[in-house]
Amino acid sequence: MPQELDEWHARAGGYVARPAFETYAEKYSRYFVMRRRDGIIELRMHTDGGPARFDFAVHNAWAQAWQEIGNDPDNEVLILTGTGDQWLGIPETTAADAAEPANELMNNPRPKDFAYEHAYYDATKLLENFVFGIDIPTIAAINGPSSAHTEFALLCDITLATETATIIDPHLPAGVAPGDGQQLTLQELLGTKRAAYHLYTGKPIDARQALELGLVNEVLPADRLLPRAWELAEAIMKAPRTARRFTHAIAQRPWKRRLTQDLGFGIAHEMYGIHADQLLG
Repeated sequence: MPQELDEWHARAGGYVARPAFETYAEKYSRYFVMRRRDGIIELRMHTDGGPARFDFAVHNAWAQAWQEIGNDPDNEVLILTGTGDQWLGIPETTAADAAEPANELMNNPRPKDFAYEHAYYDATKLLENFVFGIDIPTIAAINGPSSAHTEFALLCDITLATETATIIDPHLPAGVAPGDGQQLTLQELLGTKRAAYHLYTGKPIDARQALELGLVNEVLPADRLLPRAWELAEAIMKAPRTARRFTHAIAQRPWKRRLTQDLGFGIAHEMYGIHADQLLG
């Protein structure tokens, strides 16, 4: 944001400082390695410096990070990627394998307010804050297989994938209805029939199939993935600031519509299924 606009806000008497990159980069350093150059911010998911692993703390932190990143006017293009050779969790090749990390999460003791705070609120804000809170062009670079949560990569305006990447919704093989976001991206991009097959089977979609089905835009060797994301980001930065942001608004309109119509429905059904089974079982 131009310095003179900050000064104008200050003179108007209602200025509230926006989030500072250095502050939130440190605040969320447990979950992301962040770097920014010439307005392009790169978020690299990680856990202890290695491939990111999903847990409830991650679920909560990501939703908050999207808000602060989106509220920093010095961010102009976002690149989201993972660490090493995995997007999230461990490589999964079968529905049975995919169920293991999800079962481990669901069987751990949970606090009293888990049903609302995590199963509903965090799950809702995780997607809402990404789609509604980030108003700049977004590029995902899927750097390898994933056990869950590739919906953020699919929600980005442009999605790149390495040759080893996979996309999967592991919920039903783990005994949980698929309602917290991945299913929406599959339904929107694959269509009703093909999405239903993957929701029921938990069968991973590999990179080449994802390209053919329209889930990703390019498939690249691992060493070309992130450089290509930066090439695209730098090309986008050549357009005027307002044009970039309004192009993102146009590109995200279908996702905003889909989330408004279906996200609460899906999360409510997933949550009810989990807790009904616990109460009645």
